[in-house]
Formats: sequence, structure tokens, C-alpha cells
Amino acid sequence: MAQQSGSADRRAMGAAALTVILWASAFVFIRSAGHAFSPGALALGRMLSGSVALVAIMMIRGERFPPRSTWRAILITGVLWFGVYMVALNWGERHLDAGTAAMVINIGPVLIALLGGFVLAEGFPSRLMAGIAVSFIGAVVVGLSNSGGGSAAALGVILCVLAATCWAVSVVVQKPALRDASALQLTTGGCVVGAVVCLPFSGQLISEAAAAPATSTLSLIYLGVFPTALAFTTWAYALARTTAGKMGATTYVVPALVVLMSWLALGEIPAPLAWLGGLLCLAGVAITRSGAPRPAPVPIESPEGSPAE
Repeated sequence: MAQQSGSADRRAMGAAALTVILWASAFVFIRSAGHAFSPGALALGRMLSGSVALVAIMMIRGERFPPRSTWRAILITGVLWFGVYMVALNWGERHLDAGTAAMVINIGPVLIALLGGFVLAEGFPSRLMAGIAVSFIGAVVVGLSNSGGGSAAALGVILCVLAATCWAVSVVVQKPALRDASALQLTTGGCVVGAVVCLPFSGQLISEAAAAPATSTLSLIYLGVFPTALAFTTWAYALARTTAGKMGATTYVVPALVVLMSWLALGEIPAPLAWLGGLLCLAGVAITRSGAPRPAPVPIESPEGSPAE
């Protein structure tokens, strides 16, 4: 039993790690595609391509429609996380560099931990709170080092704070729904709802796609298939197997990865403070995962009654 628990935990951590890497890459690709697509059009294109990929996977796997008990959670996460969040982040990155946007967005794990403690009764473990504090300091250091001293535009900061708030609320809503539906079901439903929410931007997407260079269009498709379809599914998979607070804390690695990816893809050399901040982010995540192992989580039953994969 202990061996099975350890194996499940490793799979969950692997899923969380993949999510973090893909979400970090999204900040860079948003900056790239944002030169050709407006915030709303980019969000709609991302949701459409993600929805196509997810629906195709569901059909191949023979997944059923999400149970009625999860529709409310799917609607809320679809509107907030796959809709408002995407538009706000795309708009915010028009005023902030990728590293600073990632830093501001990363107030989300703090909100997730607080909401998880109150709403989901996860409590406030001392190691989780300590890890959040260390990682948050690291995220701030990374963002400030990448923004030339914190001269980010106020509008960009407000938009990213809005995105972070939508993310936190959606995670707390999504967590209980994972008892009744699979990660793939919830992600597909949320992505489709997000696409519907973004339909008012259809005219912009059509006109901008006609004039966009191939690299921007490929960036848009990448955002839909990988950081959305794949990463949101692996996120839900890992979230079903740990607390919302711990899952939120793992994303503190994102700002450090964003700086590294920007350096490799765009030739931007990180400042020494960026490396220090990145190490603090990693240290904070390590603190949240340290300590005595918790009891194995109760297996989540799928709608058919068998343990969810």
C-alpha cells in the first residue's frame, strides 16, 4: 500500500512539474503571438485550438460527458480561468515583460492557500506557510530583476492581479469537482466554456489571423494545445491527489523558468538577482513538499465507480 501511495505521489509530482514547465513557456509564447493578435483574439484562438485537441482526446479515450454535479464548477472555471484569466493575462503582457507578469500572477498561490484553508478546510500547515513566504519573496526578486526595478505599468499589474484572482477562485472551485469527474472531463468542459465566453472576439481573430505571420499563428496553436489542453489536464490530475495549497505553491517555480526561457529564446541575459530569486522559488517549493509523509489520499471515484486514473 505504501509503495502504491509513493508511486501515485511521484506521478502527481511529475504531472505538476509538466504543468509548471508548460505554463512558464506560455508567458514567452504570449509575448510572441501578442505582436499579431489582440488580447481577446489570442484568448479565443487559444481556447478553440485547445478545445479541438481536448474533445478529440475525449473521443479517443471514450470519456463520457461530465456528470451534472460538476457543471457548476465547469461553468465557473470556464468563465473565470479559461475566459477572463486568459484575456486579462494577454492584455497585461502588453504592458509588462514576461518575467514581471509571471511574478504578479504568482500572488495566485497565496490566494489559493488562503482560500483552500478557509473554504476547503485544508488548514494552514506551518511548512506550507513558510514555503509560500520564501517562494513569494523569490518571485518578487525575479520579477523586479527582470523589470528593471519594478517600473511596470499600473494597468498591466491590475490586469495580472485580476488574472491571479480568477485563477485562485477557480482552483478552489475545481478541487471538490474532481471527486465526481476526471481531470480530462473538467479541463475539456472548462476550455469549451472559455471558448464560448471569448466568441465576441471572433471578428478580431478572423481579421488578425489573415494578416498574422506563420510564427505567430503557430504560437497561438501551441498555446492552445500544450499550455492549455495538456497542462490544464495534468494540473487537474495532480490537484486531485494533493491539497490546493501545495499545488499552488509548486507554481512559484514559474517566474524563474520564464526568465530562463526568455534568455534562451530571446537572448535576454538574466540579472544576478534573477538567479537568486529563482533559487528562492525552488527552495520555497521544497519546503512545502518536505516533512513527514501524509496519509495516502482517499481514492477519487470516477463516475463509473472505479478509481479515477
